[in-house]
Amino acid sequence: MGNSYAGQLKTTRFEEVLHNSIEASLRSNNLVPRPIFSQLYLEAEQQLSSLEAGSRADNEEEEEEEEEEGSESSSPVSYQMKPPPEGCCTTDGFCQAGKDLRLVSISNEHIEVPSGFLLVGAKSPNLPDHLLVCAVDKRFLPDDNGRNALLGFSGNCVGCGKKGFCYFTEFSNHINLKLTTQPKKQKHLKYYLVRNAQGALTKGSVICWKGAEFRGRQPSSSTCSSTLFQLPESSGLSGSTSSEPLPAANPSAPAGTQQTAAAIDHIPSTAAFSSAVYNGKESPKQQLVKNNLSALTRPSVLGTLTNSGPPKKRHKGWSPESPSSTETWNLQLNPQAPNRIKNDGGSLSSLPHSALVGPASSPMVGSGEPVSVPDNLLTICKAKPVIFKGHGNFPYLCGNINDVIVSPLLYTCYRNSQSLSRAYEQYGASTMQPISEEMQLLLTVYYLVQLASDQVPLIEDLEQIFMRSWRESHLSEIRQYQQAVPQTFPLVPSQMAAVTSAQLPWLAGLAASSCNDSVHIIECSYSLAEGLSEMFKLLIEGKLIKTNYVVIICASRNRAIDSCIVITGKYQARVLSESMLTPSDYQKEVNYQLVTGKVETLGSFFSTLCPEGDIDLLLEKFYQENQGHISSSLSASVNKPTALNGTGTAACTSILLELGLEKEHLTKQRVEQYVMKLDAEAQIKFKVFLQNSMQNPHTLFVLIHDHAHWDLMSAMHSLYPQTEVSTGLVDRLLNCREVKEAPNIVTLHVTSFPYALQTQHTHISPYNEIHWPSSYSNGVDLYHENKKYFGLSEFIESTLSGHSIPLLRYDSSFESMVTALGKRFPRLHSAVIRTFVLIQHYSAAMMAVCGLSQMKNYTSVETLEITQNLINSSRQCPSGHGLMVVLRIPCTPLAAVAYERLYNVRERLALEDNFEIILGNPNSGITIGKHFVEQLKIWQKIEDVDWRPQTYLELEGLPCILIFSGMDPQGESLPRSLRYCDLRLINSSSLVRTNLEQELGLAAYFVSSEIHTEKAVVNDALESDPEKLSSTDDEEIATEGSTSEKRSPMKRERSCSHDSASSSLSSKASITAFCSEPSPPLIAAADTAKSPHQALSNSAEETTNNYERQKQKIDKGAQTTISKHLPVVTEQLDIKQNIKSAQISITSSSSSPFSSSSSSSAPAHNSFILQTSQCSMTKASKQPPIVFLPKLVYDIITSTDSSGLPKSSSLLPYHSVMWASSFRPLMSKMMTCTEQSLYYRQWTVPKPIHMDYNNRNEGRMDTFHPRRLLLSGPPQIGKTGAYLQFLSILSRMLIRLTEVDVYDEEEININIKEESDQYYHQPGDMWPDLETFKKMPFDYTIHDPKYEDASLICSKLQTINSEDRSMSRRQEDMYARRQTTRMRLSKYAAYNTYHHCEQCHQYMGFNPRYQLYESTLHAFAFSYSMLGEEIQLHFIIPKSKEHHFVFSQPGRQLESMRLPLVTDKSEDYIKSPTFTPTTGRHEHGLFNLYHAMDGASHLHVLVVKEYEMAIYKKYWPNHIMLVLPSIFNSAGVGAAHFLIKELSYHNLELERNRQEELGIKPQDIWPFIVISDDSCVMWNAVEVDCSGDRKSDYTWTERNVSLKQILQHIEATPNVTHYALIGMRKWSSKTNSAEIKEPLSCCHVHDFIMLNVDLTQNVQYNQNRFTCDDVDFNLRVHSAGLLICRFNHFSVMKKQIAVGGQRSFHIKSKVSDTPVSISPAQYICAPDNKHTFLAAPAQLLLEKYLQYHSHRFFPLSLKNYSHPVLSVDCYLNLGPQIAVCYVSSRPHSLNISSSGLTFSGLLLYLCDSFVVASFLKKFNFLKGATLCVICQDRNSLRQTVVRLELEDEWQFRLRDEFQTANAKEDRPLFFLTGRHI
Repeated sequence: MGNSYAGQLKTTRFEEVLHNSIEASLRSNNLVPRPIFSQLYLEAEQQLSSLEAGSRADNEEEEEEEEEEGSESSSPVSYQMKPPPEGCCTTDGFCQAGKDLRLVSISNEHIEVPSGFLLVGAKSPNLPDHLLVCAVDKRFLPDDNGRNALLGFSGNCVGCGKKGFCYFTEFSNHINLKLTTQPKKQKHLKYYLVRNAQGALTKGSVICWKGAEFRGRQPSSSTCSSTLFQLPESSGLSGSTSSEPLPAANPSAPAGTQQTAAAIDHIPSTAAFSSAVYNGKESPKQQLVKNNLSALTRPSVLGTLTNSGPPKKRHKGWSPESPSSTETWNLQLNPQAPNRIKNDGGSLSSLPHSALVGPASSPMVGSGEPVSVPDNLLTICKAKPVIFKGHGNFPYLCGNINDVIVSPLLYTCYRNSQSLSRAYEQYGASTMQPISEEMQLLLTVYYLVQLASDQVPLIEDLEQIFMRSWRESHLSEIRQYQQAVPQTFPLVPSQMAAVTSAQLPWLAGLAASSCNDSVHIIECSYSLAEGLSEMFKLLIEGKLIKTNYVVIICASRNRAIDSCIVITGKYQARVLSESMLTPSDYQKEVNYQLVTGKVETLGSFFSTLCPEGDIDLLLEKFYQENQGHISSSLSASVNKPTALNGTGTAACTSILLELGLEKEHLTKQRVEQYVMKLDAEAQIKFKVFLQNSMQNPHTLFVLIHDHAHWDLMSAMHSLYPQTEVSTGLVDRLLNCREVKEAPNIVTLHVTSFPYALQTQHTHISPYNEIHWPSSYSNGVDLYHENKKYFGLSEFIESTLSGHSIPLLRYDSSFESMVTALGKRFPRLHSAVIRTFVLIQHYSAAMMAVCGLSQMKNYTSVETLEITQNLINSSRQCPSGHGLMVVLRIPCTPLAAVAYERLYNVRERLALEDNFEIILGNPNSGITIGKHFVEQLKIWQKIEDVDWRPQTYLELEGLPCILIFSGMDPQGESLPRSLRYCDLRLINSSSLVRTNLEQELGLAAYFVSSEIHTEKAVVNDALESDPEKLSSTDDEEIATEGSTSEKRSPMKRERSCSHDSASSSLSSKASITAFCSEPSPPLIAAADTAKSPHQALSNSAEETTNNYERQKQKIDKGAQTTISKHLPVVTEQLDIKQNIKSAQISITSSSSSPFSSSSSSSAPAHNSFILQTSQCSMTKASKQPPIVFLPKLVYDIITSTDSSGLPKSSSLLPYHSVMWASSFRPLMSKMMTCTEQSLYYRQWTVPKPIHMDYNNRNEGRMDTFHPRRLLLSGPPQIGKTGAYLQFLSILSRMLIRLTEVDVYDEEEININIKEESDQYYHQPGDMWPDLETFKKMPFDYTIHDPKYEDASLICSKLQTINSEDRSMSRRQEDMYARRQTTRMRLSKYAAYNTYHHCEQCHQYMGFNPRYQLYESTLHAFAFSYSMLGEEIQLHFIIPKSKEHHFVFSQPGRQLESMRLPLVTDKSEDYIKSPTFTPTTGRHEHGLFNLYHAMDGASHLHVLVVKEYEMAIYKKYWPNHIMLVLPSIFNSAGVGAAHFLIKELSYHNLELERNRQEELGIKPQDIWPFIVISDDSCVMWNAVEVDCSGDRKSDYTWTERNVSLKQILQHIEATPNVTHYALIGMRKWSSKTNSAEIKEPLSCCHVHDFIMLNVDLTQNVQYNQNRFTCDDVDFNLRVHSAGLLICRFNHFSVMKKQIAVGGQRSFHIKSKVSDTPVSISPAQYICAPDNKHTFLAAPAQLLLEKYLQYHSHRFFPLSLKNYSHPVLSVDCYLNLGPQIAVCYVSSRPHSLNISSSGLTFSGLLLYLCDSFVVASFLKKFNFLKGATLCVICQDRNSLRQTVVRLELEDEWQFRLRDEFQTANAKEDRPLFFLTGRHI
C-alpha cells in the first residue's frame, strides 16, 4: 500500500496520517499487528549521515524485495489477488474497463489531470517493456530527496476516468498489474511522466523512493539468479567519462536489462570493476571514482551493523526478543530464476554490481568485519583472484578492491541445484531431498581437484555432477516411481550417509590432499572474513604459487555453512576474468590497450629475445643486402579496394529470372531490391517491402532471414545503441506487428546454429523446423559423385587414434609462450598477448624460410610448417597457384596491427610477389594488389579490364594469408585452395556452443570419398551423423552468376555460401525478400550449382541434364563452353554450361573449384592437367584444411562424454539464452537434430535481451507463429542453394495452385465417322430443331479418347485397316500416356477442398451462421422390382440445404426433393439437380461449384459409398450427401448411376403427386437431372461468327464460361423434354472447324450429361458395371428410340486426378495380404479348380479379363473388324483389336441392319427373357465363330443353353466352362464357350 520512508512529517495533517495508519494495520495479514504510531514517524537515525541512511535504506529495500522474490522458496503465504469482476477486461496494459493505459499508445492523447495530481508511469511485471500511465496525488509521492511521501495512496485511472482509488491494492487490481506479491507503490510506480517539446507524453525522471540515488545504481537482488558462470560476462566502464552522480536507472528493469546503462551511468557501483578492466591504471576521472569508494562502502557497513532497532518493513510483526534483522537474513532467491551460463550480451547484465563493489549491493548480505584487499595484489600475484561466493553470508571487501573480482555465479548454481525441477515431480520429488549444502561443496572440491593445471572450471560440469549425484542418491526412489508401483509406505530415504557441517572441512581437506596443493582448503571458525584475510596473506607471502583454487569453509554446528571459492591460478583467473567481458567490451578493452600504448612494453620485450639484435634491424639488414638482387614489381602498385557494392546480385539473378519476377539483362540496382543488408538503410527498404506486401494481398511474400542466429537482440533491450546501429534491427523488422499479422508473408530463418531460436519462448513451431538430413539416410548416400561432407564431427574423428592426419591441432610451444608472457604482463589482455606472440612467430618463420635460419628458434614448428608451405606453394606450381592460410583474428584493431606488421615483414623480405596478405572483414571489400589481380584474371580467363575479386571464393589458387576479422565469421565460404585455418587467436574465453561451432564452420568441406580414405582422414566405421552432432551453419551450395562469357567455371567440391557471396559485403545477417541473402544464385556456373532436385536432396553438385533444363530457361542463345574437371581433383565430367553475359561484374559466392568463376581453365588445358601433380593448390583441394585451435578450445572440442558427444555440444548454446534449470538431462550423441531442438525448447529460456523474451503465453501453443519456418544444417553444406531452390519450387507450386492439368486429346475414330456433305444445322444455330434432329442418324462409333482401348462399335459393313486401331496396352500405362495440358484456372472453375476464398466460405459451410457438421441424416426408401427388394438410401442434409427438400410436418420425415417447373425461368437458378458419384476423392474431387455456377442457386448432391460417408462429410460439411446402401460398397460406377436414376424417377413421381394437389400438371414438373464426373473442372463455349459473304463462311472462337451459362442455355432448349440425353464435347486444343461445323450431334455423350428420367424410365444403367457403363447406357437409350443430343459448341475440361475413381479398385489375392502382382490372365479359372481366389467383385474380374484376353474366347475376331462379335443387349469392352456389333432384343428396338454382316462371335451376357432362340437365328456367323455365354451360376448357364437351343448351331465341350476367380461366397460369374458348327 504505502511506502515507509526515512524522514519526518512536516506538512501533512496528523489526522489523515493517523487514519491511514490505523487502516493499514487493520488490513494487514499479520497475526501480530504493527504498533500504530510507529508507522507515523519513521525518523532517520540522526547519528548516521544521509549517506549512511541511504545505504541502510538500500539494505532494507533489498530485504523487502528479496523476501518478495524469494517468497516461493521460503514458503510464506503468497499474495492472492482479488478475482476480477466477471466480464471485465483482464488484458495486460488495459484497465478493467478495457481502456489502453500503455504510454506508447496514449502518449499523444489529451489527459485530464486534476489539480494536485501528477502523471506517473507504473511498471507491470507482465509488461516489462511498457509503462502504464496513472494519475496519482502528489502528496503520496516522495520529494526529490526521497522523503515526505504521505503514507497510503490516492489515484485515478486515466483510461476509463474512474476516480477515488484510496488503496494501491485496489488500484493495482483495476489496472491489471496481476501481482503475485503484496502491491506496493514504491515497487511499481517508477517514473514521472512529462510532455516533450512536441507535446507527447514521455518518460521523465525516476521517482525517488527513499535512497533511490543509491538504489538506482544497482539492479535488484534477483539479478544474481540470472548471472553467468563459466564466465559471467560483465564489463566495467570501458569508456565511462564522468564521475558525477547520474540520473538513477530504472530500478524495476528486468534482470539483465537495467545494466544496459549501468556500464556508463552507475559509476560508483562499477568503479571497482572498471578499474579491473583497465588493469588498475585508471584515468583521472576514474581516480575520482576510486577515491569515493570508501564513502560507498564503509558507512554502509556501519549502517547495517548498527541497525538493530525495529524493522522498517511494514505489516511485519516484530518483538524486542527477535534478533537483529541483519543476523537473521537468509537470502531467498527465486528458485525458478534460471541459471545463466554464458555471455549475456549486456555490458553488466551477467553480474550484479555486488560482484563488483561488494557492500553497497551485495546479494549475499554482508556480516562481520570487512576484509581489506591488500595493495599491489595484482603486481605481486600476477593475476586478479576471482572470488566465487558460495553458501551463506559473504563479508564486505574494502581497500584495493580493483585487484579482485567477485562473482555470485556459484552461489546461484548452488541455489538452483537445490530447487528440484518440475521434470522430477513425476518421481515423487516432494519425498526426495535436494543435495545438501555440505554435499554440494564437497562435490565442488572433488571437481576442482581433478582439474588439470591447464583446465578451467565450467559451470556445466558442476551442474551435471550435482545432477548425477542427486539421481544416484535417489535412484531407488526414481525407479520405484518409474515402475508405477503403489506405495503403501513412505519411500525409504537414501542409504548414502549425509555429510555434516563438522565433517565437511575434514573431508574437503582429505580430498584436496592428493592434488599437490592445487586446491587449498582454509577452515574458519567464526566467519569467512578470517579465511579471506588468511588467503590474501598467503597470496602476498607467495605461499599459494602452486595453488589454483582456494576453498574457504566456515562451518559450525549451530548454523548453516558459509563458503566461497577463490580462483588464484594465474591462467584460470585470467580466463575467468576476461570471460566476463561482453564481445563489445572485449573489443573496447583491447582497443584501449592499443591506443594508450600499453602494448609497447610487450613489443620492447620481443625485441630483446633475439640475441642477434632487434628483429626489425635484422629485417632491414636483410632488405639492404638483397635489394639489388630481387626486383619488387609490387612496390609501386596501388591496392585498389574492391567494395562489394553488388550485394547478392549474382545470388538473385537466376532465381529472379526463374520466378518470373524480372526479365533478362537485370541491372545491379534491380537485383538489390530483393536483397537487404542489415544496415542503417535497412528500415527504409523494409518499409517498401511491407508496403508492397500490403498493396498485393494475394501475392505470397517470402522473407528469408539468413544467418539467422546473428543479432537476436531485443529492440527494447539493445545494449549498444551508441555503437551498433543494426543491433536489435532483426527484432524491429521481423517481429514488427505488420510482419506478424500479414497473412501473405512467410518468414524462413536459415542458420547452421538454430539453438537460440529453439527456446521455451520461440516463435517457431517444432513442426515448422526443417533439418538437413544426415549424410546417409536409410543407407542411401545423399551426396552424389562420391562426395562426403566434412564437418565438425569429422574433424573431431580425425584426432582419434588410428587416423594418420589429425586435422584439429594445437600449438603447445605457442601456448607455453603465451602463458609465460601472461604472467609477466598481467595487466594486458590475453588476446593482445596471443596476437603479438603469433605475429612474432609468423615474422620469424618468414625470415627463417628466406634464409635467416637462426630465426627458427623464435617460432613454433606449426607456424614454420604453415609459412614454408605457403611460400613454397607458388614456387612449385608452374602456373603460380598457391595455398590460402586463414588467420582468424576476431578483434578488428588487433587484426589491423597484425596486417600492418606482416605486410611490412613481407616487404622487407621481398616476398610481395610470392604471396598476398589480405585484411578481410564481413563489412569491407577485398583489397589485393594489381599483380595478383592480373594473375587471377589469367587463371580464370577473364578479359574484363575492371574486374576485381568480390568473394573469397574468387581467390581460388591465390597464395595468400587472409587475416579474417570480425567477432562473427558469418559463415563465409572459402576456396578449395585453403590449406590452413589458424584459429589460435579466437576468443577462447567465450565458451558458447554457437561461437565455437561457427568458428570451426569456416573449415567445413565436401571431400571426395576416395581421397579421404586414401589419406585415412576419416574412418567410415566411425562416421558420425552431422544431423546428430552439429546443427551448424549456413553456407550453401548454390551456384554462380558469372559475368563474362569467356569464363569457364570448373567443378568445385566446396559448396558455396551466402555471406561469401558478399564476402566483405556479407551483412552480418541478411534478410531477403523473395530471394535470399547476398548469395549465390540458384542457377549458374553448372559445376557449382545444385540442380533443383539435388539442392533439396543435398547433393553438392549439379548433373548435366538438370543444368541443361535450367540453362534453356535462363541462357537462351548464349555461347556454350565445355569445361572439364581435373582428374586429380575429382572425376572427369563434361558439363555444358552457358554463362549469361551481364553488364555487372559481380560473382556469386558459389564459385568454381579454382576461383569464383573457375581458375585454370587455361588454354593449355591438357598441359595444366599434367602439372597438377606438382600443384600445391591441387594437393590442398584433396582434403579439408588443417585447423589450429587454442589449447583450451581444443580440449573442449575433443573431449567427449560416454556417448561420444563432444563437450562443446553441452555448453550453453547461445549467449543470450540461459538454462531453465540446473536439473536437466544430459544430451546424447545419438540425438537427431529434431531431438536436439526439443531438448533446447524444454531446457533453455531467452534472457531479457533476447528478442523472444516476451513471447510467452503460459505454455499455450499460440505462441508459435503460423508462418515462421526454420531451416538448419551444418556449415557450408548447401543451405543457400536449398532455400533458393525452395523458392523456385514454392513459386511453381503456387502457380500450380492456379493451374490444372486437363486432358487434351483428339477425338478418336474420326476416320470411321460417316463422311457426309449434308449438315442438318447451320454453324451458328444455338439449339437443335426437334424435327430436324429426329432425322439425324445415330453415330455408334465411340469418339471419346479415354476409350481408345475400347472395342470399336460397328454400325454397318465397314472396312477398317487394322493399323487404325491402337495396339492393346496395359491399364497402368494408359493413365501415364494420356496427354494433358496445363491450363490456368478461370474464375468459373470447379475446385477441390484446398480452395478457400471469402466468396465461397458460406457455400463451403465455414460461415459462422452455420455450425460445422450441423446436418441431419434422413432415410429414403423405394422399391424396385428388378432388384426384387426395397432400396433404402440415406440423405445427409445440412441445415443450410433443407429448403431443397420436403419434410412431413409432424415427424420431419423426408418426403421428397423439390423439383421446379418446366416453365420456371430465373437468371439466378439452375433447375436441374446435379448428382456427382465419387469414391476415394474426398480431398481432390471438384465439388465446389460455387464459382462454376457463378453464384447461382443450385442443388448439388454427392453420391458416396457408405464406408466413405464420414470422411466426405468431414471435408464437405455443407454438401448434401446421398449414401449408397452398404451392399454397394464394392460396386462400380454403374451402381451409382443406376441408383441416381432410379431415385430421381421415384422422386419425380413423388413431386408430381405432391404438386398435382397444388393444381400443377404432372408433365410440367422438370424431369432432368445432371450427372457429372467429379473431375469436371471448367467449361467452354464456342462463339461462331457467320457474318461472311457466303453462307458457309464462318469464324469461331472458344472461351471459358460458367457452368451456369451452359446449363441455363441447355435448359432453355425448345422442346427440351423430348430429349432423353443431352451432353457436350470433351475439350481439346486440337479441335478443328470441321468438328464444330455441325453444332449438334446425335452420338455418345460422356462425363457430364443431362438425363431425362421421365423418358428413360424403362432404360436402366447396369448396376453391376465398372467400366464403359455410359457407352452401354447410350446404346440402350438409342435402341429404345430416344434422342441423344450433343452440343458441339460446348465442351467440358476434365482434370487429371491421380487418386481415387477407378484406381481405388485393387485386385489382390484373397489368401494373402502380401501385395503380389496378378495378371489379368489369372482373373478366370476352371470351375472346381484349386486356383488362388481373388478378393475382387466378379464383374470387375470379368470386365478386366475381357479387356485384355478376349482374343482367347474370340480368336477369329482378332483384328477382323469386318466380322465383329455380336453383343446382345450389352456392350462389353473386348479390347481395341476386336470390334463388336450391339443389338437389342427388346421389341420395337432400333437396331442396325444386319443383312450382309457375318459375325465372328456371339456374346450373351446375363440374358433375360427377351432373348429367344428365334432372335438369334436371324444372324449369320462364320464357320468356327465362337460363342461366350455368361451367367450368374452354372445352373443358369445350362438353362440358357437349352432355352436358346444353342446346341443346334454351337458345339460345346466340358473343358470350355470357366468362372471368375472368386470364392463361392463371392458369387462368381460362369462362362461357357462354344464353336459354331
